[in-house]
Amino acid sequence: MIIEKIPLLDLQPEIKEIRGEIMAAIENIIDSGQFIMGPDVKEFEKETAEYLGVKHAIGVNSGTDALVLGVRALGLQAGDEVITTPFTFFATGECISHVGATPVFVDIDPRTFNLDVAQIEKAITPKTRMIIPVHLYGHAVDMDPLIEVARKYGLTILEDTAQAWGSEYKGKKAGAIADAGAYSFFPSKNLGGFGDGGLFVTNDDELADTVRMLRVHGARKKYHNETVGVNSRLDTIQAAVLRIKLRKIDEWNEGRRRAAARYNEMLAGIEGVLTPVEAGYTKHVYHQYTIRIDGGRRDKVQAHLGESNVGSFVYYPVPVDKLPVYKDLPAANCPISDLCTTEALSLPIWPSITEDVQARVVELIKQAL
Repeated sequence: MIIEKIPLLDLQPEIKEIRGEIMAAIENIIDSGQFIMGPDVKEFEKETAEYLGVKHAIGVNSGTDALVLGVRALGLQAGDEVITTPFTFFATGECISHVGATPVFVDIDPRTFNLDVAQIEKAITPKTRMIIPVHLYGHAVDMDPLIEVARKYGLTILEDTAQAWGSEYKGKKAGAIADAGAYSFFPSKNLGGFGDGGLFVTNDDELADTVRMLRVHGARKKYHNETVGVNSRLDTIQAAVLRIKLRKIDEWNEGRRRAAARYNEMLAGIEGVLTPVEAGYTKHVYHQYTIRIDGGRRDKVQAHLGESNVGSFVYYPVPVDKLPVYKDLPAANCPISDLCTTEALSLPIWPSITEDVQARVVELIKQAL
């Protein structure tokens, strides 16, 4: 089998599988003219709430907006502190800064890439109001001890689940475990739309009502604005696409899990390569399949893959606490996060990736090492 170019992510197989349904759904919306908050939005919110096991699921414009509206609804204010991870996309810290609060960065577990829950309590101060754990790469955070600490100190928890749709923690869906959860439907996500989109979920009626108000300019009733909100509504076309994909997501996530298992087997025994773990409390959905390569060789491996037309990506080359925007914050002590920015490399993965393609990727890694 001749393998020419291998992308980091190939969306075409899943699109081809459901293309007919998607085109029909889009045509129906075009004919109806209901492009904003049409019936598909309400149905998608109902279906996702049922899938996740929560009372309320609220569609918004993006995963970032789900976080921003979430921290506002949870009452975060200027001067408050929020404990979170530095090894994540900027939006996790950004949502905190949007309300004038301060992110406090706690280091990560070296194998799961997630918040090291054992380090959270020592970071709590009288100003701490919230914890934002990130279920990174599709692997759930160890939530029980995190919730225990939060309850002890009266803190709220907003789960950043942008990368973990369908992941589970002890049988519960990630993002639907604590006070609230935020999801992203960016096209590259396991459940991705044909543009931006996001979802806020909670079991709290008052919290849900507040987010619904904030997403439409702070008004429960049109032209009767109660607060300064935003325009953050999930487009009807995106909701329609996501409804169709939602029916396939468990099957697609299982495809990713099978691919990850093959990678683990192929990469086993290669000196200096650490494959991702799946802790006993979670069902990993492998939004990314991310290895660690020690000895300062990560960039060499990535370069060799690129020269051979194989996609790979570094999530994340700069930890959030080291970004210029946070240069004036007290220095965070996060050595594991710092190390992972030099060692982590995400390899090609999608539900239908073949064993031959994966074997080619592993062969090139071996060559580079």
